[in-house]
Amino acid sequence: MASYLTGLIGSGIGPSLSPPLHEREAAHHGLRYVYRLLDTDVLGDDVGELLRTARRFGYDGLNITHPCKQSVIPHLDELSPDARMLGAVNTVVFDGGRAVGHNTDWTGFAQSFARGLPDAPTRRIVQLGAGGAGAAVGHALLTLGADRITVVDADPARATTLAAELSQRFGAGRAAAGTGDDLPALLADADGLAHATPTGMAHHPGLPLPASLLHPGLWVADIVYRPLETELLRRARALGCRTLDGGGMVVFQAAHALRLFTGREPDAERMLTHLTDLVTA
Repeated sequence: MASYLTGLIGSGIGPSLSPPLHEREAAHHGLRYVYRLLDTDVLGDDVGELLRTARRFGYDGLNITHPCKQSVIPHLDELSPDARMLGAVNTVVFDGGRAVGHNTDWTGFAQSFARGLPDAPTRRIVQLGAGGAGAAVGHALLTLGADRITVVDADPARATTLAAELSQRFGAGRAAAGTGDDLPALLADADGLAHATPTGMAHHPGLPLPASLLHPGLWVADIVYRPLETELLRRARALGCRTLDGGGMVVFQAAHALRLFTGREPDAERMLTHLTDLVTA
């Protein structure tokens, strides 16, 4: 029986459902598969040292989450074309003596959005968050045909950088940077709101923007999946907004990562059922 040792590096990841999500699907393929949590809050925030230790202990690969998707890059030997283009890594495969970074976030979000909001208008979108997840979400939305994205981040320079990178990749005018002060006007004229920050997670409760800025004309997509119904989505649904939770993204990115780790073809629909079982258990 083939065996694999994998894990997740990130901050405050105790509530993560990645271990059972990966392990249940791997069991369907007859694999001996162990998935560990390497929480930087417990083990220290030196992501390079965690990576080197995992390699010494024989790990086959790692997933990477907030806040390490960009800081892990200097510690890798190689990047896939997607990871290099996005400047963010959420999956590391140990291939012989090399650590190779990949990005399955953007394809995971794209699949989730196409599945969950298939006919949503994408003329103008406001995106909150310009970190590693934000880079993936922005790329996914523009790949799916969004006309224009305005990126807002707590760090205005980071929003400006991401908007410039997206515009360079997809064409002038496709992405711009905004500030928190711009949100009332931006959202009043937007089709949708894409949320790509940790706010709403178990360790980061609350709302990423004033609830008064939401209105029924918006669709709202959240990347947070634990809990599946964040405060943002709960408020949006109460107003009648169409919503997309983070469950699809976490499943599809996990399926792509499991394929990279094992070479097996995961059943994403079965993994969606696994996730539903796990969040309602």
